[in-house]
Amino acid sequence: MPPKTRHSEATQTAAGLQSALAALNVNAKPFIPNVDAAVFVPTFLQSSPTEISNSDGHGRSCHLCRLAPVENGGGTEADMAVEVETWEQKEEPGEGEPGGGGALGGEGGSSEEAQGREEVEMMEEEEEEELPVLKVIPLPPNAPKKEHVNVVFIGHVDAGKSTIGGQIMYLTGMVEKRTLEKYEREAKEKNRETWYLSWALDTNQEERDKGKTVEVGRAYFETEKKHFTILDAPGHKSFVPNMIGGASQADLAVLVISARKGEFETGFEKGGQTREHAMLAKTAGVKHLIILVNKMDDPTVNWSLERYEECKEKLVPFLKKVGFNPKKDIYFMPCSGLTGANLKDPIEECTWYMGLPFIPHLDSLPSFNRITDGPVRLPIVDKYKDMGTVILGKLESGSIAKAQQLVMMPNRHTVEVLSLLSDEVETDEAVPGENLKLRLKGIEEEEILPGFILCNAENLCHSGRTFDAQIVIIEHKSIICPGYNAVLHIHTCIEEVQITALICLVDKKTGEKSKTRPRFVKQDQVCIARLRCAGTICLETFKDFPQMGRFTLRDEGKTIAIGKVLKLVPEKD
Repeated sequence: MPPKTRHSEATQTAAGLQSALAALNVNAKPFIPNVDAAVFVPTFLQSSPTEISNSDGHGRSCHLCRLAPVENGGGTEADMAVEVETWEQKEEPGEGEPGGGGALGGEGGSSEEAQGREEVEMMEEEEEEELPVLKVIPLPPNAPKKEHVNVVFIGHVDAGKSTIGGQIMYLTGMVEKRTLEKYEREAKEKNRETWYLSWALDTNQEERDKGKTVEVGRAYFETEKKHFTILDAPGHKSFVPNMIGGASQADLAVLVISARKGEFETGFEKGGQTREHAMLAKTAGVKHLIILVNKMDDPTVNWSLERYEECKEKLVPFLKKVGFNPKKDIYFMPCSGLTGANLKDPIEECTWYMGLPFIPHLDSLPSFNRITDGPVRLPIVDKYKDMGTVILGKLESGSIAKAQQLVMMPNRHTVEVLSLLSDEVETDEAVPGENLKLRLKGIEEEEILPGFILCNAENLCHSGRTFDAQIVIIEHKSIICPGYNAVLHIHTCIEEVQITALICLVDKKTGEKSKTRPRFVKQDQVCIARLRCAGTICLETFKDFPQMGRFTLRDEGKTIAIGKVLKLVPEKD
């Protein structure tokens, strides 16, 4: 190419650029530095939010003003606002000339700009994905404290407990839509697209791969009046001990059953977890039971009232037998965990259900009576090391404050509370019903076991190895004689136990005690027996403190009996 042509082309391009810039800056004012401008103070150093001008000169509020970088260190607030405004105008094609790009070197320039912007957005998105989701909403300092309620989700394997939990967290805004979309993509890659909601609660890889909850998942959500902790219990029979630990912290149980043909039957028949979980929840002290009939959107069910009533008819007699009052303690509700139908808002397909949806129903429940002025009792669920010794548990009675001196039973270690977290939010004082994380001073993590109790020094809890209890034998093939060994689950404690003596039989209907000592007991009988643990445990009589006086006996992966502590037997020297 001859140099003359190249030169003329360059001149043309320069002229074109000049005219484009002139067209772009038709209304641009000449730059005049503002000598009297206020000194720039970064937002994090400002004492009050009023120092920032939130208006953009057009009367519209401009949230981006404080984020605009100050170029050359001398732009005024107004300049920054205008800068942001023009950027906003440029974004909206409807405001300026048709095409929205103005005369910026034709289409090529605008497409390059758009491409650049897309790249930046993608980079930002990638960066944002790595950030952990903040699930805790900090309350304003003067807001009244909401009542804490622990809800445990129980039921047979694959009834949809984790999915409902994940859906509730999404509906109440505790999990972002972006996070769920990411889970959905990952689940699709593994051909498990219906599992993505449960991943909000099933966090470890093993649980996600198999689709089975193993440990009790924890999450939080809030309604207008209450603060809820979701305890997502495992449904598999191998993990029932974990489920008992979850149920022992709960105030309220949600029994999830699947309405799908065949699934309800397997869960409810002998060997299914629906029966066992309902019974264990009652033993753990759950007074109120909500039964969610899940998977109502399934093609085999299609919101059918007949199927719903069929499930109800089979369940009610059994729940009555366990000890729930059908009129006061039980509430049935149809729903779909996967679509979220009838969890937050009522749905049109289900014309026959007239009650409140699930979340509003939880909010409308009456308050639980808590013993605030009683002795401090905090059964320990878990412990770990993190800049000291950290313990987790639910405060059953009394109140705990920062820097308070407490005693760890049964070891009688005096400890001091260094910091106090209630559902991941730091507080100075905690009341009964709250799930706490305490950092303790004066004790090593190795010296604590789940099942230990934190008490106040003036009123220690009882500890011992031998006690008398009333036991109901629920399921056992053969007879039970003195010398029988089982595993005892009492509050958060798990210990081996032996029935050392059978004292008497109790008549189920009249409550009369037999005069003679029985030589054995069998299924469906009630007896009073003496039990002896392998090690020292903390316990109270059922009459004094119900939460620490009820227990379950398990053997060979089955729940054999439930019972309550009647009397503590002092150790003979």
